[in-house]
Amino acid sequence: MLKFFRISHWPPPRVLATGFALIILLGGFLLTLPFASSDGTTTPFIDAVFTATSATCVTGLVTVDSGSHWSVAGQVIIICLIQVGGLGFMTMSTLFAIVLRKRISLRERLILQEAMNQTNIEGIVRLIRKVLLYSITIELAGAILFAIRWSFDMPLGKAIYFGAWHAVSMFNNAGFDLFGSFGVPFVSFTDYVNDPIINTVAMLLIIFGGIGFIVMSDIIEYRARKRLSLHSKVVLSMTGILLAVGTIVIFIFEFTNMNTLGELSWSGKIWASLFQSVAPRTAGPNTVDLAALRQATQFFIILLMFIGASPGSTGGGIKTTTFATLIGAVAAMIRGKDDIVMFKMRLARERIFKALTITMLSLALVTFVTMCLATTEDHSFIKVLFETTSAFGTVGLSLGLTPQLTTIGKILICLTMYAGRLGPLTLAYALGPRSEKELYRYPEGKITIG
Repeated sequence: MLKFFRISHWPPPRVLATGFALIILLGGFLLTLPFASSDGTTTPFIDAVFTATSATCVTGLVTVDSGSHWSVAGQVIIICLIQVGGLGFMTMSTLFAIVLRKRISLRERLILQEAMNQTNIEGIVRLIRKVLLYSITIELAGAILFAIRWSFDMPLGKAIYFGAWHAVSMFNNAGFDLFGSFGVPFVSFTDYVNDPIINTVAMLLIIFGGIGFIVMSDIIEYRARKRLSLHSKVVLSMTGILLAVGTIVIFIFEFTNMNTLGELSWSGKIWASLFQSVAPRTAGPNTVDLAALRQATQFFIILLMFIGASPGSTGGGIKTTTFATLIGAVAAMIRGKDDIVMFKMRLARERIFKALTITMLSLALVTFVTMCLATTEDHSFIKVLFETTSAFGTVGLSLGLTPQLTTIGKILICLTMYAGRLGPLTLAYALGPRSEKELYRYPEGKITIG
Protein backbone atom coordinates (compact mmCIF):
# COMPACT_ATOMS: atom_id res chain seq x y z
CA MET A 1 0.00 0.00 0.00
CA LEU A 2 2.86 2.39 0.83
CA LYS A 3 4.26 1.92 -2.69
CA PHE A 4 1.15 3.65 -4.08
CA PHE A 5 2.20 6.89 -2.37
CA ARG A 6 5.90 6.58 -3.21
CA ILE A 7 6.38 8.70 -6.36
CA SER A 8 9.63 6.95 -7.27
CA HIS A 9 7.65 3.70 -7.57
CA TRP A 10 4.83 5.18 -9.61
CA PRO A 11 4.32 3.93 -13.18
CA PRO A 12 4.29 6.62 -15.92
CA PRO A 13 0.46 6.68 -16.27
CA ARG A 14 0.08 7.53 -12.58
CA VAL A 15 2.65 10.33 -12.85
CA LEU A 16 0.78 11.80 -15.83
CA ALA A 17 -2.60 11.55 -14.10
CA THR A 18 -1.28 13.23 -10.95
CA GLY A 19 0.58 15.91 -12.89
CA PHE A 20 -2.52 16.94 -14.83
CA ALA A 21 -4.61 16.97 -11.65
CA LEU A 22 -2.13 19.26 -9.87
CA ILE A 23 -2.02 21.66 -12.83
CA ILE A 24 -5.83 21.80 -12.86
CA LEU A 25 -5.99 22.55 -9.13
CA LEU A 26 -3.31 25.25 -9.42
CA GLY A 27 -5.08 26.82 -12.40
CA GLY A 28 -8.42 26.65 -10.61
CA PHE A 29 -6.97 28.39 -7.55
CA LEU A 30 -5.49 31.21 -9.66
CA LEU A 31 -8.78 31.72 -11.50
CA THR A 32 -10.69 32.14 -8.23
CA LEU A 33 -8.60 35.20 -7.33
CA PRO A 34 -10.24 38.61 -7.91
CA PHE A 35 -7.61 39.81 -10.42
CA ALA A 36 -8.60 36.97 -12.80
CA SER A 37 -12.18 38.21 -13.33
CA SER A 38 -13.12 41.27 -15.38
CA ASP A 39 -15.21 42.83 -12.58
CA GLY A 40 -12.65 42.13 -9.83
CA THR A 41 -14.86 39.71 -7.89
CA THR A 42 -14.06 36.17 -6.77
CA THR A 43 -15.19 33.51 -9.23
CA PRO A 44 -16.98 30.52 -7.59
CA PHE A 45 -14.52 27.68 -7.05
CA ILE A 46 -16.51 25.17 -9.08
CA ASP A 47 -16.57 27.49 -12.13
CA ALA A 48 -12.85 28.27 -11.76
CA VAL A 49 -11.93 24.58 -11.52
CA PHE A 50 -14.28 23.75 -14.40
CA THR A 51 -12.55 26.36 -16.59
CA ALA A 52 -9.09 25.17 -15.50
CA THR A 53 -10.05 21.55 -16.26
CA SER A 54 -11.45 22.50 -19.65
CA ALA A 55 -8.31 24.51 -20.49
CA THR A 56 -5.79 21.94 -19.24
CA CYS A 57 -7.69 19.14 -20.96
CA VAL A 58 -7.89 21.37 -24.10
CA THR A 59 -11.65 20.98 -24.30
CA GLY A 60 -13.38 24.36 -24.56
CA LEU A 61 -16.58 23.70 -22.59
CA VAL A 62 -17.18 26.67 -20.28
CA THR A 63 -19.69 27.66 -17.61
CA VAL A 64 -18.79 31.37 -17.95
CA ASP A 65 -17.93 33.24 -21.14
CA SER A 66 -14.15 33.46 -21.63
CA GLY A 67 -14.19 36.84 -23.36
CA SER A 68 -16.47 38.74 -20.99
CA HIS A 69 -16.01 37.08 -17.59
CA TRP A 70 -12.21 36.90 -17.35
CA SER A 71 -9.77 39.79 -17.20
CA VAL A 72 -6.66 39.85 -19.38
CA ALA A 73 -4.77 38.19 -16.50
CA GLY A 74 -7.40 35.45 -16.30
CA GLN A 75 -7.27 34.95 -20.06
CA VAL A 76 -3.46 34.65 -19.91
CA ILE A 77 -3.78 32.00 -17.19
CA ILE A 78 -6.26 30.10 -19.37
CA ILE A 79 -4.07 30.23 -22.49
CA CYS A 80 -1.05 29.06 -20.46
CA LEU A 81 -3.11 26.12 -19.17
CA ILE A 82 -4.14 25.36 -22.77
CA GLN A 83 -0.52 25.37 -23.95
CA VAL A 84 0.68 23.17 -21.10
CA GLY A 85 -2.32 20.86 -21.42
CA GLY A 86 -2.06 20.59 -25.21
CA LEU A 87 1.63 19.80 -25.39
CA GLY A 88 1.69 17.98 -22.04
CA PHE A 89 3.38 19.08 -18.84
CA MET A 90 6.21 16.58 -19.39
CA THR A 91 6.91 18.16 -22.78
CA MET A 92 7.10 21.58 -21.14
CA SER A 93 9.36 20.17 -18.40
CA THR A 94 11.62 18.73 -21.09
CA LEU A 95 11.78 22.18 -22.71
CA PHE A 96 13.15 23.68 -19.50
CA ALA A 97 15.58 20.77 -19.11
CA ILE A 98 16.86 21.30 -22.67
CA VAL A 99 17.24 25.05 -22.12
CA LEU A 100 19.11 24.45 -18.84
CA ARG A 101 21.18 21.67 -20.51
CA LYS A 102 20.06 19.08 -18.00
CA ARG A 103 20.15 15.36 -18.74
CA ILE A 104 16.80 13.61 -19.37
CA SER A 105 16.73 10.52 -17.13
CA LEU A 106 15.47 7.09 -18.22
CA ARG A 107 12.42 7.44 -15.98
CA GLU A 108 11.56 10.80 -17.55
CA ARG A 109 11.93 9.25 -21.00
CA LEU A 110 9.49 6.50 -20.01
CA ILE A 111 6.96 9.11 -18.86
CA LEU A 112 7.45 11.02 -22.12
CA GLN A 113 6.90 7.78 -24.03
CA GLU A 114 3.55 7.31 -22.27
CA ALA A 115 2.60 10.97 -22.75
CA MET A 116 3.35 10.90 -26.50
CA ASN A 117 1.71 7.50 -27.05
CA GLN A 118 4.93 5.94 -28.34
CA THR A 119 5.76 2.23 -28.39
CA ASN A 120 9.42 2.70 -27.31
CA ILE A 121 11.74 5.38 -25.90
CA GLU A 122 14.13 5.42 -28.84
CA GLY A 123 14.41 8.99 -30.15
CA ILE A 124 11.81 10.30 -27.68
CA VAL A 125 13.82 13.41 -26.73
CA ARG A 126 14.46 14.15 -30.40
CA LEU A 127 10.69 13.89 -31.00
CA ILE A 128 10.02 16.32 -28.13
CA ARG A 129 12.40 18.85 -29.71
CA LYS A 130 10.44 18.52 -32.96
CA VAL A 131 7.15 18.90 -31.09
CA LEU A 132 8.29 22.17 -29.56
CA LEU A 133 9.71 23.51 -32.83
CA TYR A 134 6.63 22.60 -34.89
CA SER A 135 4.26 23.98 -32.26
CA ILE A 136 6.00 27.35 -31.98
CA THR A 137 6.31 27.69 -35.77
CA ILE A 138 2.69 26.79 -36.55
CA GLU A 139 1.25 28.87 -33.71
CA LEU A 140 3.35 31.87 -34.74
CA ALA A 141 2.24 31.59 -38.37
CA GLY A 142 -1.40 31.28 -37.29
CA ALA A 143 -1.07 34.25 -34.93
CA ILE A 144 0.34 36.47 -37.67
CA LEU A 145 -2.38 35.55 -40.18
CA PHE A 146 -5.14 36.02 -37.60
CA ALA A 147 -3.68 39.35 -36.48
CA ILE A 148 -3.48 40.68 -40.05
CA ARG A 149 -7.12 39.74 -40.71
CA TRP A 150 -8.46 41.07 -37.41
CA SER A 151 -6.51 44.33 -37.75
CA PHE A 152 -9.28 45.37 -40.17
CA ASP A 153 -11.93 44.80 -37.47
CA MET A 154 -10.24 46.05 -34.28
CA PRO A 155 -7.26 48.09 -33.03
CA LEU A 156 -3.87 46.63 -33.99
CA GLY A 157 -2.85 45.83 -30.40
CA LYS A 158 -6.07 43.92 -29.78
CA ALA A 159 -5.76 42.17 -33.15
CA ILE A 160 -2.26 40.94 -32.24
CA TYR A 161 -3.49 39.75 -28.82
CA PHE A 162 -6.52 38.02 -30.34
CA GLY A 163 -4.36 36.50 -33.07
CA ALA A 164 -1.82 34.99 -30.66
CA TRP A 165 -4.48 33.84 -28.18
CA HIS A 166 -6.70 32.12 -30.73
CA ALA A 167 -3.76 30.59 -32.63
CA VAL A 168 -2.69 28.78 -29.44
CA SER A 169 -6.28 27.80 -28.69
CA MET A 170 -6.96 26.46 -32.21
CA PHE A 171 -3.67 24.59 -32.62
CA ASN A 172 -4.09 22.90 -29.24
CA ASN A 173 -7.65 21.99 -30.26
CA ALA A 174 -8.98 23.79 -27.20
CA GLY A 175 -11.93 25.70 -28.66
CA PHE A 176 -11.76 28.66 -26.26
CA ASP A 177 -12.51 32.06 -27.78
CA LEU A 178 -12.72 35.69 -26.65
CA PHE A 179 -15.49 36.98 -28.89
CA GLY A 180 -17.92 37.28 -25.99
CA SER A 181 -16.02 40.46 -25.14
CA PHE A 182 -17.95 42.18 -27.95
CA GLY A 183 -21.21 41.98 -25.97
CA VAL A 184 -22.78 38.63 -26.92
CA PRO A 185 -21.50 35.66 -24.87
CA PHE A 186 -20.76 32.19 -26.27
CA VAL A 187 -20.79 33.32 -29.92
CA SER A 188 -17.55 31.54 -30.94
CA PHE A 189 -16.70 32.15 -34.66
CA THR A 190 -20.31 32.61 -35.84
CA ASP A 191 -19.61 36.16 -37.10
CA TYR A 192 -17.01 34.73 -39.51
CA VAL A 193 -19.07 31.95 -41.10
CA ASN A 194 -18.43 33.41 -44.60
CA ASP A 195 -14.86 34.58 -44.00
CA PRO A 196 -12.42 32.48 -46.07
CA ILE A 197 -9.29 33.69 -44.24
CA ILE A 198 -10.55 33.02 -40.70
CA ASN A 199 -12.06 29.69 -41.76
CA THR A 200 -8.92 28.53 -43.57
CA VAL A 201 -6.44 29.55 -40.87
CA ALA A 202 -8.56 28.11 -38.04
CA MET A 203 -9.16 24.82 -39.86
CA LEU A 204 -5.48 24.38 -40.75
CA LEU A 205 -4.45 25.01 -37.14
CA ILE A 206 -7.02 22.49 -35.93
CA ILE A 207 -5.97 19.86 -38.48
CA PHE A 208 -2.24 20.32 -37.81
CA GLY A 209 -2.85 20.03 -34.08
CA GLY A 210 -5.11 17.01 -34.55
CA ILE A 211 -3.05 14.78 -36.85
CA GLY A 212 -0.24 14.43 -34.30
CA PHE A 213 3.40 15.40 -34.14
CA ILE A 214 4.65 12.06 -35.49
CA VAL A 215 2.66 12.60 -38.68
CA MET A 216 3.83 16.20 -38.98
CA SER A 217 7.44 15.02 -38.64
CA ASP A 218 6.86 12.37 -41.31
CA ILE A 219 5.37 14.92 -43.72
CA ILE A 220 8.17 17.45 -43.20
CA GLU A 221 10.87 14.80 -43.65
CA TYR A 222 9.16 13.12 -46.61
CA ARG A 223 11.41 14.77 -49.21
CA ALA A 224 14.48 13.26 -47.54
CA ARG A 225 13.04 9.85 -46.63
CA LYS A 226 10.72 9.38 -49.63
CA ARG A 227 8.24 7.39 -47.56
CA LEU A 228 5.59 7.67 -44.87
CA SER A 229 5.19 5.33 -41.91
CA LEU A 230 2.12 3.09 -41.70
CA HIS A 231 0.89 5.23 -38.80
CA SER A 232 1.04 8.41 -40.90
CA LYS A 233 -0.69 6.76 -43.86
CA VAL A 234 -3.56 5.54 -41.68
CA VAL A 235 -3.92 8.88 -39.88
CA LEU A 236 -3.88 10.98 -43.05
CA SER A 237 -6.24 8.71 -44.99
CA MET A 238 -8.71 8.34 -42.10
CA THR A 239 -8.59 12.09 -41.35
CA GLY A 240 -9.27 12.89 -45.01
CA ILE A 241 -12.15 10.40 -45.20
CA LEU A 242 -13.78 11.68 -41.99
CA LEU A 243 -13.46 15.32 -43.08
CA ALA A 244 -14.89 14.62 -46.54
CA VAL A 245 -17.77 12.47 -45.27
CA GLY A 246 -18.49 14.92 -42.47
CA THR A 247 -18.67 17.88 -44.83
CA ILE A 248 -20.99 16.07 -47.26
CA VAL A 249 -23.32 14.76 -44.54
CA ILE A 250 -23.61 18.14 -42.77
CA PHE A 251 -24.14 19.91 -46.12
CA ILE A 252 -26.95 17.53 -47.11
CA PHE A 253 -28.69 17.45 -43.71
CA GLU A 254 -28.56 21.23 -43.14
CA PHE A 255 -28.92 22.53 -46.70
CA THR A 256 -32.56 23.57 -46.21
CA ASN A 257 -32.34 24.43 -42.49
CA MET A 258 -32.98 28.20 -42.43
CA ASN A 259 -31.50 28.45 -38.91
CA THR A 260 -28.07 27.13 -40.00
CA LEU A 261 -27.05 26.79 -43.67
CA GLY A 262 -30.34 27.68 -45.35
CA GLU A 263 -29.83 31.44 -45.55
CA LEU A 264 -26.14 31.27 -46.51
CA SER A 265 -24.76 31.59 -50.04
CA TRP A 266 -23.37 28.51 -51.77
CA SER A 267 -19.84 29.40 -50.71
CA GLY A 268 -21.08 30.06 -47.16
CA LYS A 269 -22.80 26.68 -47.06
CA ILE A 270 -19.58 24.93 -48.13
CA TRP A 271 -17.40 26.86 -45.65
CA ALA A 272 -19.84 26.21 -42.80
CA SER A 273 -20.19 22.50 -43.63
CA LEU A 274 -16.42 22.07 -43.84
CA PHE A 275 -15.77 23.98 -40.62
CA GLN A 276 -18.40 22.00 -38.68
CA SER A 277 -16.77 18.81 -40.02
CA VAL A 278 -13.28 19.91 -38.88
CA ALA A 279 -14.36 21.17 -35.43
CA PRO A 280 -15.41 17.72 -34.05
CA ARG A 281 -11.78 16.65 -34.57
CA THR A 282 -11.75 17.83 -30.89
CA ALA A 283 -11.31 21.54 -31.61
CA GLY A 284 -14.48 23.20 -30.29
CA PRO A 285 -15.18 26.43 -32.24
CA ASN A 286 -18.29 26.72 -34.40
CA THR A 287 -19.50 29.07 -37.13
CA VAL A 288 -23.21 28.19 -36.94
CA ASP A 289 -25.60 27.79 -34.02
CA LEU A 290 -25.19 24.11 -33.07
CA ALA A 291 -28.42 24.10 -31.05
CA ALA A 292 -30.28 24.96 -34.27
CA LEU A 293 -28.90 21.93 -36.15
CA ARG A 294 -31.27 19.09 -36.93
CA GLN A 295 -31.04 16.20 -34.46
CA ALA A 296 -29.68 13.90 -37.16
CA THR A 297 -26.78 16.31 -37.70
CA GLN A 298 -26.20 16.66 -33.97
CA PHE A 299 -26.03 12.88 -33.60
CA PHE A 300 -23.63 12.62 -36.54
CA ILE A 301 -21.37 15.22 -34.89
CA ILE A 302 -21.50 13.11 -31.71
CA LEU A 303 -20.03 10.20 -33.70
CA LEU A 304 -17.27 12.43 -35.09
CA MET A 305 -16.47 13.75 -31.60
CA PHE A 306 -16.27 10.22 -30.21
CA ILE A 307 -13.70 9.26 -32.86
CA GLY A 308 -11.73 12.47 -32.26
CA ALA A 309 -8.20 13.29 -33.36
CA SER A 310 -5.07 11.14 -33.79
CA PRO A 311 -2.53 9.68 -31.32
CA GLY A 312 0.30 11.93 -30.15
CA SER A 313 -1.73 15.04 -30.93
CA THR A 314 -3.36 17.80 -28.90
CA GLY A 315 -6.81 16.21 -29.39
CA GLY A 316 -8.90 13.55 -27.67
CA GLY A 317 -11.45 10.87 -28.56
CA ILE A 318 -10.74 7.20 -29.18
CA LYS A 319 -8.46 8.39 -32.04
CA THR A 320 -8.57 7.87 -35.80
CA THR A 321 -6.16 4.91 -35.71
CA THR A 322 -8.36 3.09 -33.18
CA PHE A 323 -11.39 3.62 -35.41
CA ALA A 324 -9.44 2.48 -38.48
CA THR A 325 -8.32 -0.67 -36.63
CA LEU A 326 -11.92 -1.51 -35.69
CA ILE A 327 -13.06 -0.98 -39.29
CA GLY A 328 -10.18 -3.18 -40.44
CA ALA A 329 -11.15 -5.91 -37.97
CA VAL A 330 -14.77 -5.89 -39.17
CA ALA A 331 -13.66 -6.00 -42.81
CA ALA A 332 -11.24 -8.86 -42.12
CA MET A 333 -13.92 -10.87 -40.30
CA ILE A 334 -16.46 -10.37 -43.10
CA ARG A 335 -13.90 -11.42 -45.72
CA GLY A 336 -12.83 -14.45 -43.66
CA LYS A 337 -9.26 -13.20 -43.20
CA ASP A 338 -7.11 -13.87 -40.13
CA ASP A 339 -5.11 -10.64 -40.33
CA ILE A 340 -5.91 -6.95 -40.51
CA VAL A 341 -3.91 -5.57 -43.43
CA MET A 342 -3.46 -1.86 -44.07
CA PHE A 343 -1.29 -0.51 -46.88
CA LYS A 344 0.16 -4.03 -47.38
CA MET A 345 1.21 -4.32 -43.71
CA ARG A 346 -0.28 -6.60 -41.06
CA LEU A 347 -1.32 -5.27 -37.65
CA ALA A 348 -0.15 -7.07 -34.52
CA ARG A 349 -2.90 -8.67 -32.43
CA GLU A 350 -2.09 -6.58 -29.34
CA ARG A 351 -2.91 -3.45 -31.38
CA ILE A 352 -6.35 -4.90 -32.12
CA PHE A 353 -6.97 -5.79 -28.47
CA LYS A 354 -5.86 -2.32 -27.38
CA ALA A 355 -8.19 -0.65 -29.90
CA LEU A 356 -11.10 -2.77 -28.70
CA THR A 357 -10.30 -2.07 -25.04
CA ILE A 358 -10.06 1.70 -25.56
CA THR A 359 -13.36 1.75 -27.46
CA MET A 360 -15.23 -0.32 -24.87
CA LEU A 361 -13.88 1.71 -21.93
CA SER A 362 -14.76 4.94 -23.75
CA LEU A 363 -18.27 3.73 -24.53
CA ALA A 364 -18.73 2.68 -20.92
CA LEU A 365 -17.57 6.07 -19.66
CA VAL A 366 -19.78 8.07 -22.04
CA THR A 367 -22.78 5.83 -21.29
CA PHE A 368 -22.35 6.06 -17.52
CA VAL A 369 -21.89 9.85 -17.45
CA THR A 370 -24.80 10.37 -19.86
CA MET A 371 -27.09 8.30 -17.64
CA CYS A 372 -25.99 10.27 -14.57
CA LEU A 373 -26.49 13.64 -16.28
CA ALA A 374 -29.85 12.55 -17.66
CA THR A 375 -30.86 12.09 -14.01
CA THR A 376 -29.36 15.29 -12.56
CA GLU A 377 -30.07 17.69 -15.46
CA ASP A 378 -33.53 18.59 -16.76
CA HIS A 379 -32.66 18.67 -20.47
CA SER A 380 -33.26 16.57 -23.58
CA PHE A 381 -31.29 13.36 -24.00
CA ILE A 382 -29.56 14.50 -27.21
CA LYS A 383 -28.25 17.59 -25.38
CA VAL A 384 -26.89 15.50 -22.52
CA LEU A 385 -25.27 12.95 -24.84
CA PHE A 386 -23.78 15.72 -27.00
CA GLU A 387 -22.25 17.51 -24.00
CA THR A 388 -20.89 14.28 -22.49
CA THR A 389 -19.29 13.16 -25.74
CA SER A 390 -17.86 16.64 -26.26
CA ALA A 391 -16.30 16.48 -22.79
CA PHE A 392 -14.91 12.97 -23.33
CA GLY A 393 -13.49 13.84 -26.76
CA THR A 394 -12.08 17.12 -25.32
CA VAL A 395 -13.94 18.85 -28.14
CA GLY A 396 -15.71 21.79 -26.55
CA LEU A 397 -18.68 21.96 -28.90
CA SER A 398 -21.87 22.65 -26.95
CA LEU A 399 -25.63 22.84 -27.44
CA GLY A 400 -25.82 25.36 -24.59
CA LEU A 401 -26.16 22.90 -21.71
CA THR A 402 -22.81 23.51 -19.96
CA PRO A 403 -23.57 27.01 -18.53
CA GLN A 404 -26.84 25.60 -17.10
CA LEU A 405 -25.31 22.55 -15.39
CA THR A 406 -25.94 21.86 -11.73
CA THR A 407 -22.95 21.54 -9.40
CA ILE A 408 -23.10 17.75 -9.69
CA GLY A 409 -23.28 18.06 -13.47
CA LYS A 410 -20.22 20.34 -13.54
CA ILE A 411 -18.25 17.84 -11.44
CA LEU A 412 -19.24 14.96 -13.73
CA ILE A 413 -18.23 16.89 -16.85
CA CYS A 414 -14.92 17.88 -15.20
CA LEU A 415 -14.13 14.24 -14.47
CA THR A 416 -15.13 13.28 -18.03
CA MET A 417 -12.83 15.92 -19.55
CA TYR A 418 -10.00 14.72 -17.30
CA ALA A 419 -10.54 11.08 -18.28
CA GLY A 420 -10.84 12.04 -21.93
CA ARG A 421 -7.56 13.98 -21.95
CA LEU A 422 -5.59 11.21 -20.27
CA GLY A 423 -7.39 8.42 -22.09
CA PRO A 424 -9.51 5.78 -20.31
CA LEU A 425 -6.78 3.13 -20.67
CA THR A 426 -4.04 5.39 -19.25
CA LEU A 427 -6.34 6.35 -16.37
CA ALA A 428 -7.09 2.69 -15.68
CA TYR A 429 -3.35 1.94 -15.60
CA ALA A 430 -2.80 4.93 -13.32
CA LEU A 431 -5.42 3.91 -10.77
CA GLY A 432 -4.97 0.16 -10.95
CA PRO A 433 -2.26 -1.94 -9.28
CA ARG A 434 0.90 -2.79 -11.20
CA SER A 435 0.22 -5.92 -13.23
CA GLU A 436 2.40 -8.99 -12.87
CA LYS A 437 3.09 -11.51 -15.62
CA GLU A 438 1.08 -14.72 -15.20
CA LEU A 439 3.13 -17.88 -15.06
CA TYR A 440 0.40 -20.10 -16.47
CA ARG A 441 -2.38 -20.14 -19.07
CA TYR A 442 -5.85 -21.67 -18.80
CA PRO A 443 -7.03 -24.27 -21.33
CA GLU A 444 -8.79 -22.87 -24.39
CA GLY A 445 -12.59 -22.90 -24.45
CA LYS A 446 -15.21 -22.07 -27.06
CA ILE A 447 -18.38 -19.99 -26.90
CA THR A 448 -20.90 -19.21 -29.59
CA ILE A 449 -20.65 -15.64 -30.95
CA GLY A 450 -23.42 -13.90 -32.90
